[in-house]
Amino acid sequence: QVHLVESGGGSVQAGGSLRLSCVASGTYAAITAMAWYRQVPGKRREMVASSTPGGPNYGDSVKGRFTISRDNAKDAVYLQMNNLKPEDTAVYTCFASAQPRGVFIEYDYWGQGIQVTVSS
Repeated sequence: QVHLVESGGGSVQAGGSLRLSCVASGTYAAITAMAWYRQVPGKRREMVASSTPGGPNYGDSVKGRFTISRDNAKDAVYLQMNNLKPEDTAVYTCFASAQPRGVFIEYDYWGQGIQVTVSS
């Protein structure tokens, strides 16, 4: 079982910055990957950025503006969002792939989602 707690959302003017945080807690053997997704009503959910053992990955729309990072001491992931645009307005949701303790398969976990609003 993994519980993901997100923070850092809010409202900002275009060109501004926000930093999203996601901290995992619970009972699990290891978290293999963490990521941020976002979704706007009427559109499909898109991957914003992911952090995997192979390195970070970014959606095309945020490359060069967003940076994902992992905390070395705990199971946390951060998303630094710079030069925000109105098109970035969405509900951002933290994702984690983890193996629960005593279970030999991976499960996907999702946070509650936080609102990011960028005004022009």
